[in-house]
Amino acid sequence: MGSSYVPMTRAEVAQHLQDLTEMLVEALYASPFRTAPGYEIGSRLVDAHFTGTDTLGRTVQLLGDDLLGELGAAGDERLQSRLAALQGALSAGYARALRERTLAEQEAIRAAVLDARDQAEAMLRASEARFRAMFTEAAIGIGIADIEGRILDVNQALQDMLGFSVEEMRQYNVRDLMHPEDAGSVWRLYDQLIAGECDHYRAEKRFHRADGEQVWTHLTLSLVRDDHGEPQYQVAMIEDVTDRHLLQNRLRYQALHDPLTGLPNRALFLERLGRVFSNRAKHARAGLCYLDLDGFKVINDSLGHDTGDQLLVEVGRRLDHSVSGEGKLVARMGGDEFVILVEGSSGEQDIVDVAERVLTELEAPIRIAGHELSVSASIGIVERQLSSTTSADLMRDADITLYWAKADGKARWALYDPERNAREVARFTLSATMPRALERGEFYVEYQPLVRLEDSTVTGVEALVRWQHPEFGRLAPDRFIELAEETGLIVPLGRWVLRKACEEARRWLVEFGDAAPFVSVNLAVRQSRDPELVRDVKRILDECALPPHHLQLELTESAIMGTADEPLEALRALCDMGVRIAIDDFGTGYSNLAYLKHLPVHELKIAGSFMEGLRAENEEDPVDSQIVATLVQLAHALSLGVTAEGVETPAQAARLLRLGCDTGQGWFFARPGPPENIDSLLRGDL
Repeated sequence: MGSSYVPMTRAEVAQHLQDLTEMLVEALYASPFRTAPGYEIGSRLVDAHFTGTDTLGRTVQLLGDDLLGELGAAGDERLQSRLAALQGALSAGYARALRERTLAEQEAIRAAVLDARDQAEAMLRASEARFRAMFTEAAIGIGIADIEGRILDVNQALQDMLGFSVEEMRQYNVRDLMHPEDAGSVWRLYDQLIAGECDHYRAEKRFHRADGEQVWTHLTLSLVRDDHGEPQYQVAMIEDVTDRHLLQNRLRYQALHDPLTGLPNRALFLERLGRVFSNRAKHARAGLCYLDLDGFKVINDSLGHDTGDQLLVEVGRRLDHSVSGEGKLVARMGGDEFVILVEGSSGEQDIVDVAERVLTELEAPIRIAGHELSVSASIGIVERQLSSTTSADLMRDADITLYWAKADGKARWALYDPERNAREVARFTLSATMPRALERGEFYVEYQPLVRLEDSTVTGVEALVRWQHPEFGRLAPDRFIELAEETGLIVPLGRWVLRKACEEARRWLVEFGDAAPFVSVNLAVRQSRDPELVRDVKRILDECALPPHHLQLELTESAIMGTADEPLEALRALCDMGVRIAIDDFGTGYSNLAYLKHLPVHELKIAGSFMEGLRAENEEDPVDSQIVATLVQLAHALSLGVTAEGVETPAQAARLLRLGCDTGQGWFFARPGPPENIDSLLRGDL
């Protein structure tokens, strides 16, 4: 029982063997005696899978040694003979059954092998059919080459794409398909692929067709390895993307060119400028001409945008014609602005020559729709070494210089000036910091006395605002008053100066009584037009408890002569209130003398420029002397007081007194200073 492993339980094995034993015993005693049962028992042992290497031997031994003893017939020779015959039959049946089973198993294996082979061959044929169908019918081109680059096969799509037959393609090596303008990366990656360093790569590549035309493709090249991992074949899948490439080129052209003039646009110009800076050599230089048409808005508004567009087209054509050449680029930045980039310049004169050519080219009239139009341009020029700047700085400085050219009179070019730019930057800085400066208390007021020439008595003081800037130091009014007018800060600043001056005037009135001077405050043009002016002045006078006649407001001649009805009413209201009104710098502008007598004015302050001819010790300029005398007579005829500004010498003071001038102001009497200096003058300490 232990000689073989069979798919039975122990009880089933015991029952099976007991049945075989009983069958054997029956055959042993049967009459007539037959050996066939022994043969059957051997077969049944094999059928039950008792086929271990020791099974037959142990079975025969067990029967020979123990069976007759178990039956009580150990000495029976007849039974011994029969048992031997049965043992032989059992062995023969066992051997035959085992051989038949082995043959059956071998046949089954052979049949299975044949079936597997047939199935594999069928699958291979199906796979080859699928590959062939895919290879033949594929919409994209497919080519196969060996590792040496010899082309082995191509499909129909690739033949149609390149215009070559299979036989013609097989005459080529992959490297014969190189295009002179292929990117270097295409063939560098190809070398890596056939060396087995990568398994595939993708690239955009051009091919020459059989008819000489070019075709743009998207190439995917893959490596096929053998069972040992060695490179064996290369497979190329090629998609024709010529239409897409042309569309992309058209879209890129449209994105980088101005649709009206066809010139490069801002995007392409900045891309080119960036490339210039990224590839710059150590001492490389470049220059820009930033150009803007003069008076283009007038043409656009009067003749229409159609005419304006045609004008821009013609200007663009002329610019491109006059500035064409290697290393030069003309672009339209937008509107009527154009820019010219000159690479590899040798100095500023190169760019100036370009600007001169452009201005000359634009001189000829342009005929559009029956109109003969003259057009000019203002050009800002910047030229410098690239290592000392950036593209953004170059553009900014060219733009700044363009506006200098416009400010200087148009139809001209202007060259970038670092010193002028520094002044402009300082001006902008002042403009930007001015609002906070008033809040931080950086402004202060100095006072200069107005002295009666007859007896040298201080009758008034002029309040002069100053700015103690944390970066630029002490600033006089000429540095920031114009900026204050441009930004609108002049109104709150003027209101602050007026209050400070009135507060000092009140202090002097309290301290010096009738000897206290009036205070004269300059009034800017925008202040004179402020609808709150009268209310502001009245409120400040009331809050400071200052009588109105102790306040004088000064306006320039051009401002008061050009005053409209509403501001003039404000001046009359101030005059009626008791506030003194003075015309500052009289004689420097155009005066309507007939109109002057109708103005609410109390004082004329003659401009200091007329005092220069009266300054010399020994002689005076007869012209300046006559002008001053005439102005004094005019003022007195209108019952106005006269103050001479810019008095710097005793001779001037004496001559002005002789000419009838009432009051003098200038360094001869005192420079502008803190209110304490006026205190000393009023006390007679100076």
